[in-house]
Amino acid sequence: MSFGCSCALLELNKVLPVQTDYCKAHLYDRSDIDYLILNLNLIKFKKIVKFKLGVNNIIKDGLNINSLFKLVPKLKVRLDINRKWTLFQAKLFAKCIDLDNRNRIDFIEEPCRTTEESLEFAKETCINIAWDESVREANFIVKKQHKVSAIIIKPMLMGSLAYCQFLIEKSRFIGLQSIISSSFESSFGLTQLSRISYWLTPGVTPGLDTISLIKTQLLRSWPGCNIPIQKLDNLKLIWES
Repeated sequence: MSFGCSCALLELNKVLPVQTDYCKAHLYDRSDIDYLILNLNLIKFKKIVKFKLGVNNIIKDGLNINSLFKLVPKLKVRLDINRKWTLFQAKLFAKCIDLDNRNRIDFIEEPCRTTEESLEFAKETCINIAWDESVREANFIVKKQHKVSAIIIKPMLMGSLAYCQFLIEKSRFIGLQSIISSSFESSFGLTQLSRISYWLTPGVTPGLDTISLIKTQLLRSWPGCNIPIQKLDNLKLIWES
């Protein structure tokens, strides 16, 4: 609600820029890695791709990511673990990544079950990490920490855009990236996030590749998406003030 109202006010006051470049880090599931290795043309021209990994086949996932680095020299990846790994599992994954390739992991979002374990993992492996779920906790403070390179900002889950902007400015001041990321927005919400990213985090690739999770687009079409689009005239009015 706060996110939607904030966007509406920015639109009414002509603050939110219309222009955007619709860039995004392409999102893949761990089950896609084998397929991508066999079909390198799908990723070889992309700057950054993102994989969601789990607790199964950690060694295989690590070896496959390392193989992608060897096959696509300029590729960088972002990994999302959602606090699923123990510290032992996280270090097991890191052992599968060549030392020369570890800096091509842009960051791993919340690799371990606790922030303390995630920080220990980053310290021991020299792999960058990012805070995601932690950013939405009541006690979160933006601060400089060893090998923490970014915070993930999901405006729809965080309240007003004023608060998001506060976090972005504070992060920029201490040298952290702020990554605007989607959760389960409509195509209309995604285009808004794309504009917000272009406005507040210029030059930073956002994480907005979630259009495939919806069955119909709303009002605005996401570029290159063939999912049917719903216009306002086709929607049922549920509530009116």
